[in-house]
Amino acid sequence: MKKNKLVPFILVLFLLDALSVLGKNNAVASELSKTVDEVLERSVSQYTLLAKNLKSNEWPRTWENNQLHTVSEYGWISGFYPGTLVYLYEFSGDDFLWSEVESRLRNMEEVQFFTEHHDLGFMMYCSFGNAFRLTRDPYYESILVQSAKSLASRFDPRVGSIKSWDQVKSLDGTRMLEFPVIIDNLMNLELLFFASKATGDPYYRLIAEKHAKTTLKNHVRPDFSSYHVVDYDSLTGDVRSRETQQGFANNSTWSRGQAWGIYGFTMVYRETKDSAFLEAARKMADFFLDHPNLPEDKIPYWDFNVGQPGYLPTWKYDPARYPQVPRDVSAAAIVASALIELSGFVDAETGRKYRKAAKEMLTSMSSPAYLAEEGSNGGFILKHASGGVPGNHEVDVPLSYADYYFIEALMRWRERM
Repeated sequence: MKKNKLVPFILVLFLLDALSVLGKNNAVASELSKTVDEVLERSVSQYTLLAKNLKSNEWPRTWENNQLHTVSEYGWISGFYPGTLVYLYEFSGDDFLWSEVESRLRNMEEVQFFTEHHDLGFMMYCSFGNAFRLTRDPYYESILVQSAKSLASRFDPRVGSIKSWDQVKSLDGTRMLEFPVIIDNLMNLELLFFASKATGDPYYRLIAEKHAKTTLKNHVRPDFSSYHVVDYDSLTGDVRSRETQQGFANNSTWSRGQAWGIYGFTMVYRETKDSAFLEAARKMADFFLDHPNLPEDKIPYWDFNVGQPGYLPTWKYDPARYPQVPRDVSAAAIVASALIELSGFVDAETGRKYRKAAKEMLTSMSSPAYLAEEGSNGGFILKHASGGVPGNHEVDVPLSYADYYFIEALMRWRERM
């Protein structure tokens, strides 16, 4: 029987082609890695400027109309600024940044006892959690455990969730919500998982898992888009309504809410290894990335369904107010960071898709279209985030949490890619 002489030749061509693709991919990764370091260096300069403009009792929120807007240590976003500083110190070794971290954390100690809303994870894990990750200082660990206790006090076993807010009206202003839970709340669960590992007490992990399962059941639609708010009956645990506070319509998909879901379920899968959470993260990511209304540069509009037939806002929507639909770079930053981690939990082909999307998002955010020039933007790093469009609040401005997740994504890329 004659041997087919074409087979070895075809194999050689295949190997050469594979090596060529690998070389191109490595070159692209290397090019982005160079950009990542340049952006991180600029970010160090920006946050040095921002730090010098802050008083000791102020935490940065945004820069709008050439004015710095801040919150107290009890603002839900207070943890993002020191958390970003930790990442930038980790990159640069700049002692000024670490001194600012230590100063901020001292001024946030009492927040560990705060129980008035669900954002202890954002406030304490993004700040003290990052500091503990870097130092392993038991002082930070003890504050994190107490913060988890405070967060756990808001869990209700009848509902199977941690209550987000105590007093809030529906977006149309017609009724009070009884037991509102927002999809953002997934992000706070990492603090609870940490506390169980730190103390050996499974309670924190168990309520985190229960909350995540309830969120998966009631916030995620069959197509793996998401509701922003689910309101429950506090006595029976039944769903009273599914609606929005920051999206276009109750049945639309608010892009940052979808981002919270992708990131949150990825983190919950990491902590539990429950495949239902991995499926949720993956399919929510696919919804985001494959959506026909995602712009080519991968920086989403603030909602995927603005002005589309079948999506009716309960608030007074005036398209003339924003002739161009506002983007939300914070949603892109959250998703990019999540995709880098999620890519390590899925099959090779899906992982390549997620890494490619993360690279495209980071490339866009590192371009002049979204990255602030050094010395501008009040010291914030990114431009074009949107906090609350329905209330005409923080639209097309820098936001501290956009910076945080962007820097986290850059550091993750630098470490893993």
